[in-house]
Amino acid sequence: MATFTNRADAGRQLAARLTQLSDQPVVVLGLPRGGVVVAAQVAKALDASLDVLVVRKLGVPRHEELAFGAIGESNSRVLNPEVIHSANLTADDLREVEARERAELIRRVSAFRGSQEPVDLAGTVALIVDDGIATGATAKVACEIARQQGASRIVLAVPIAPHGWETDFGSAADEYVAVITSRNLGAIGQWYDDFTQTSDEEVVALLEK
Repeated sequence: MATFTNRADAGRQLAARLTQLSDQPVVVLGLPRGGVVVAAQVAKALDASLDVLVVRKLGVPRHEELAFGAIGESNSRVLNPEVIHSANLTADDLREVEARERAELIRRVSAFRGSQEPVDLAGTVALIVDDGIATGATAKVACEIARQQGASRIVLAVPIAPHGWETDFGSAADEYVAVITSRNLGAIGQWYDDFTQTSDEEVVALLEK
């Protein structure tokens, strides 16, 4: 079943399908943590800047698995009015959840990037990379966040995705690239020989290269 040796191998295979971007102003954005390992190989092949795109979902109080939105850096925010309305969330609820998640976002960004500034996305092709797509909720929000931060074009690229994922994502990205799509996706990890969890330290080391 396994198609990729590990995330680095997946990144090299993915990079081979992205050569059309080699002459464009690309910034490769890895979704932590595993996506950064894949993204590092793509950035290396394209000779492009590598950064991390940290997204935090905003969960309905006492039903945190139900997201009413998400946030990213630079005060970027995506909200789902339908969920906010159906969950009867107040302005205080929104502020409280966002404040808590923004603090966690800042902590994670600091852990990954240290004192380095994020790469400016204005006018760039934001190439968002993860180690696979299951539900796609985080990746979809990441596309919206990158667009809010000024990217002129969004490309979402992954080693493995569900069959028909481009339709599910709609206009979230401008282009979709996958090494493999499957009607019977199952767990993302089964497509890898080695799907060991990526540590914060590994992410930091890749971003510092």
